[in-house]
Amino acid sequence: MSRIPFPTVETMNEAQRAVYDEIVNGPRGRLVGPLRAVLHNPELAQRWQKLGEMLRFGTSLPPRLNELAILVTARHWNSQIEWYIHVQSALAAGVPQAIADEIKNCEVPGFTDAQDAAVYEFARQLLAYGTVDPAVYERIRTWFDVTGVVELTAVVGYYTMVSMTLNAHEIPLPDGATSPLVPPQRDDQQVLSTLAPISLEDIAA
Repeated sequence: MSRIPFPTVETMNEAQRAVYDEIVNGPRGRLVGPLRAVLHNPELAQRWQKLGEMLRFGTSLPPRLNELAILVTARHWNSQIEWYIHVQSALAAGVPQAIADEIKNCEVPGFTDAQDAAVYEFARQLLAYGTVDPAVYERIRTWFDVTGVVELTAVVGYYTMVSMTLNAHEIPLPDGATSPLVPPQRDDQQVLSTLAPISLEDIAA
């Protein structure tokens, strides 16, 4: 159960309803996840949903790579809803089931695609260390130019904000789904997941 109530269609004020209508009539098609909480501040919700729509559906990165970066972010933060929603999108975009399973289990992913490997390692390093190794950074920049490396960084940052919102308010999974991730524990406390690093040889051009 969530720690906070969510506005319903019946209880929304005019500003909330305007944002709600834009969300459900847009590419998302429904109101789920963090926007249920953020709708308490409709101006924040409007800006949030516009940024999220752009970073999910409007970057110059191939959808497979965009969704792969989101999966890495979801796993790092143990974000159940983020994983639940985006693993379906990632598979539909071409991420292999085996790769998704290995990320879910924090195992070394067996990448056969160099771009997939580079995006994984870029996101993993950024989440783990707050920065990215120069060789990994330049590989992304070489493939996707300055715009692509800026967008990839923004995707990881945005879905970190999404994960924190979902986790802090304990927003429940949609449709009565069960939690897909097993968070690591230490001293009876949940801790962040540690994703397996991969060799730079795996992301050679």
